[in-house]
Amino acid sequence: MYPTLLNIIPSVVHMAFLYFFLLVISSCGVDAMVFTLQNRCNKTIWPGIQASGGQPLLMEGGLELKPLQSRNLTAPKGWSGRFWGRTGCTFNVYGLGTCTTGDCGSGIYCNGAGGEPPASLAEFTLDSPVDFYDVSLLDGYNIPISIIPQDDSGLCPSVRCDTDLNLHCPPNLLVRGDRGQIVACKSACTAFQSPEFCCTGQFQNPNRCKPTKYSQYFKRACPTSFTYAFDDMTSTFTCRESDYVIRIQQ
Repeated sequence: MYPTLLNIIPSVVHMAFLYFFLLVISSCGVDAMVFTLQNRCNKTIWPGIQASGGQPLLMEGGLELKPLQSRNLTAPKGWSGRFWGRTGCTFNVYGLGTCTTGDCGSGIYCNGAGGEPPASLAEFTLDSPVDFYDVSLLDGYNIPISIIPQDDSGLCPSVRCDTDLNLHCPPNLLVRGDRGQIVACKSACTAFQSPEFCCTGQFQNPNRCKPTKYSQYFKRACPTSFTYAFDDMTSTFTCRESDYVIRIQQ
């Protein structure tokens, strides 16, 4: 018996629906990425978020994470920006206040402002199908931070700076809080503002600007982190269409 038109139509409709469904699912995979912010500290932290110019602001640029709390944030394809942990914050009922480290000057919501150095940074450029990511100590260090890709392949490396660099921070880089406690460790560029440490002026090329004893202290403790301006060969990583965990810990 030959197939009739009534027999053919359901199959055609089914195949068309299946094609449309697969098309929607595949497009969803590249149009948005999920960042999971994790607080593995025994104290509350206040992550700050700064988008690059022209990129949408996530969570108004800031949020609170209590100990062991996590929060998911969705970023669109092509998003780029940075995350950092703020510590020692005090905010009033209106969300206004200041932080001991990483303060962005505008309360709990940074609203596009960056954090005051020193602050450990997790940086991303989501440029599907290839993402670029790094942990940067160019602005110094305040708290351990790691990036853990959640790709299906398992081939994308995690980038971790989970050592407490404040413990052995060189004395001339130390930052102390109101009670004299050590709260952060400046980068040499932030501390001295000189061309040889900031790789500016006559030192604005990799042949002239080399690692210093200060950047090497950071590099020994966190070998996959950005520690000076021309450190990208060992500190910038790529992945394809992954979600990411950003883990802040003490």
